[in-house]
Amino acid sequence: MTENALGIYEKALPQDLTWKEKFELVHQLGFNFLEFSIDESDERLARLDWTKAQRAEFRDAMWVTNSRINTMMLSGHRRYPLGSKDPKIRQKSLEMMAKAIDLAVDLGIHNIQMAGYDVYYEDKTMMSRELYVENLAKCVHMAAKKMVMLSIETMDDPFLNSIEKIAELKSQIHSPWLQAYPDLGNLSAWPENYVPVDFEKHIDNVAAVHLKDTKAVTPTFKGQFKNVPFGDGCVDFAGLLKELVRLDYNGSYTIEMWTGDNGDQDPIDEVKEAKRYFDNLFNEVGIHQEPVQK
Repeated sequence: MTENALGIYEKALPQDLTWKEKFELVHQLGFNFLEFSIDESDERLARLDWTKAQRAEFRDAMWVTNSRINTMMLSGHRRYPLGSKDPKIRQKSLEMMAKAIDLAVDLGIHNIQMAGYDVYYEDKTMMSRELYVENLAKCVHMAAKKMVMLSIETMDDPFLNSIEKIAELKSQIHSPWLQAYPDLGNLSAWPENYVPVDFEKHIDNVAAVHLKDTKAVTPTFKGQFKNVPFGDGCVDFAGLLKELVRLDYNGSYTIEMWTGDNGDQDPIDEVKEAKRYFDNLFNEVGIHQEPVQK
């Protein structure tokens, strides 16, 4: 059987816990790691400026609980995009990346997941794409110096919604430190994607995988990319996970949920239900989860 680590997104957990309590809960729920969030909120962007004491406190909470963080999800670039027409915003985006890389080094995180948007709140143009590629190359060079992986997530946006499009970027930015972080939901929602072939052609670029369900984009529906209960959407999890076993994918999986951040009434129960859902699928297709350290 293939062995893979299984993690849970930070935003799935109750938000009123200490870091030590969060790490303990991650283990209690049966996960191998927590996925750390640097989103566009002021609260989470402030983590980029944590002091040495704050970083040490966080590391101590990880170590005392035998925990780890496989990936930092850096979605703050939605607010400060690499492809912005405003040079001050582009400079801010590069400063954010430099800080994120240093924070990753200090916290022992080896993989920074980048949201694959050229711009989010601005109009997309040929120039926004060109500026994005130019600044992505700068980010990769910064990360390579510190030996930190940058992995671009396939998105809820047509700009980078397939592994093939990320591979095209890699053909221009030649570095082992730039890879893909496919989201099974985001891949499956776009009708132009034939997801099995996307994986077969580009499995060597896949550093990590998000487990999320979605509802498909149609000519009359823009799709639903968040808060779709597992099994209610368009993702053929059994087929895709079985394919990843055949392709000998040994990277990590992360269940992406927002129950804690949404303030749902029973976020822990919802996470437990999601864990049972994927436990059953893993058993069905031949994935053995890495043993959980406690």
